[in-house]
Amino acid sequence: MSSLDWIVLVVTLLGIIAYGLYKSRTSRNLEGYFLSNRSLPWGLVLLSIMGTQASAITFLSAPGQAYTEGMGFVQYYFGLPLAMIVISLFFVPVYRKLKVYTAYEFLETRFDGKTRTLTSFLFLLSRGLSTGLSVLAPSIILSSLLGWNIYWTNIFMGGLLIIYTMSGGAKAVAYTQQLQLIIIFTGMFLAGYMLVRMLPDNVGFIDSLKVGGKLGRLNVIDTGISKEGIDWSGKYNLLSGIVGGFFLALSYFGTDQSQVGRYLTAKSLRESRMGLIMNGFVKVPMQFLILLIGVLVFTFYQFNKAPLFYNDVQVKKILNSPLRDSFLLAEKDYNLLAEKKQSTVAGYISAADAGDKEVSGLMADSLQALQAQSDSIRKQVKTWIGSKAVGGDSKDTDYIFLRFVVDYLPAGLVGLLIAIIFLASWGSIAAAINSLASCSMVDFHKRFTKKDECAEAEYRLSKWYTVGWGIFSIVVAMFAYNIGNSLIEAVNILGSLFYGVILGVFVIALFFKKITNGHAVFWAAVLAELVVIAVYLLVQFNVFALGFLWLNPVGVIGVVFFTLLLNTVLKKNIPAV
Repeated sequence: MSSLDWIVLVVTLLGIIAYGLYKSRTSRNLEGYFLSNRSLPWGLVLLSIMGTQASAITFLSAPGQAYTEGMGFVQYYFGLPLAMIVISLFFVPVYRKLKVYTAYEFLETRFDGKTRTLTSFLFLLSRGLSTGLSVLAPSIILSSLLGWNIYWTNIFMGGLLIIYTMSGGAKAVAYTQQLQLIIIFTGMFLAGYMLVRMLPDNVGFIDSLKVGGKLGRLNVIDTGISKEGIDWSGKYNLLSGIVGGFFLALSYFGTDQSQVGRYLTAKSLRESRMGLIMNGFVKVPMQFLILLIGVLVFTFYQFNKAPLFYNDVQVKKILNSPLRDSFLLAEKDYNLLAEKKQSTVAGYISAADAGDKEVSGLMADSLQALQAQSDSIRKQVKTWIGSKAVGGDSKDTDYIFLRFVVDYLPAGLVGLLIAIIFLASWGSIAAAINSLASCSMVDFHKRFTKKDECAEAEYRLSKWYTVGWGIFSIVVAMFAYNIGNSLIEAVNILGSLFYGVILGVFVIALFFKKITNGHAVFWAAVLAELVVIAVYLLVQFNVFALGFLWLNPVGVIGVVFFTLLLNTVLKKNIPAV
């Protein structure tokens, strides 16, 4: 990066920290530290909800996801608007009425202490793991830019994040996320604008979409239903997005404390509902536009030389390995294909603009064949990099957008976009660690310690729990390399392993009023979680095919089924634990 980029990056980050410290003044107790004294308007609640969900992974990994697999990932969010309505109608009123700090306090009121403890523990486990992945995202940036060891970078970034999160609590998180999102959306708009501007003179925005569409990157809708029946293995299709995505969003926004804690900061029930409903309207188009940037990057590289592998650190590894010559030969073939693609895509655009369907069709077929050959070479290189001979990381999806930013964008804008990824990371991780600390403090410490502590002591202890979860996240980041195709997919896989079961417990609590047996609900949740894990492992071992989003309804249905069974058959004969 240039000196101007470093100045923009440092000034932006320091400005955000100073703003957060300025806005962090609140009462020194749990109500102030975790819930901002329940005083925020709906607009700030909306931005806090969006800022918590839109982590660095969103802006770093989503464009790469669209680059490699197309726009289908947006279907993952199709169930979200409906989930926002359900949560606003049924979940939020209960939380507001009981004046809870965490969502899991409600479960003790409804059932018993052990059911509350189990669901809170499942949240802590899933959110702690996914927060570690979020720590990894900005570490990838620093290690790539500066050539630092990824492990030391994780420690450095995690340490900064712990200090940042400890400084303010929920109020600082909410106000800094407001400023962060303004900067983020401005930067992403500029990146999209520059992408179109850097295309050849005779190629416009619509032309770039035509190219992306012909090469399978605008596959927004996939019904998941064919003549053979339902495609249960599809990761992202309309059916899994609406059904599986609905359950995942319902659990994430309705029972995950990192989100519940955001709308519990609202000053009224109406403000909480407004923040959630508006999030349902805004999130899908926002994610669509972020993915669209990935498609534009893909199209840009049809007219410009693309790297064979986007992570320079791993390229250096293979160049220093016995596979060096094989890689160099593959790179030569890849570059020759790139030259052919450049001339072919130019011919396709000219024929399409002239309305010559026959020639444009032939050019499109040729372009698809060339792209298939390029993809085959990249796949082979990834296999080499991941082999024992090289011992590298074979995934580069998370580096694609970053590599484009560093290689092609003008000085100043590079620094701004790097700052954006840092800001998104800090906002989402701060909110997540804040929620982890709140559950640790409220659901465990206050319940299991007999010591009666004053408000100031609880406030200080909450900050230490913040430190503890920050350290845990750093440790997770050290081992978070080989889950899923990209970080954004890895986070959703982790969530799907636990969210369905957590949601199932809340479904019983809210909609099965006659069931009051806490023993039945507790053991049903345990059994359902075992089923979800077993299903996931069977899919990994190719026993059968199932997209990971379906794990969410499996968890919910499992909890409901086992609860009804145990409540009817065993009733109160299950021993207490």
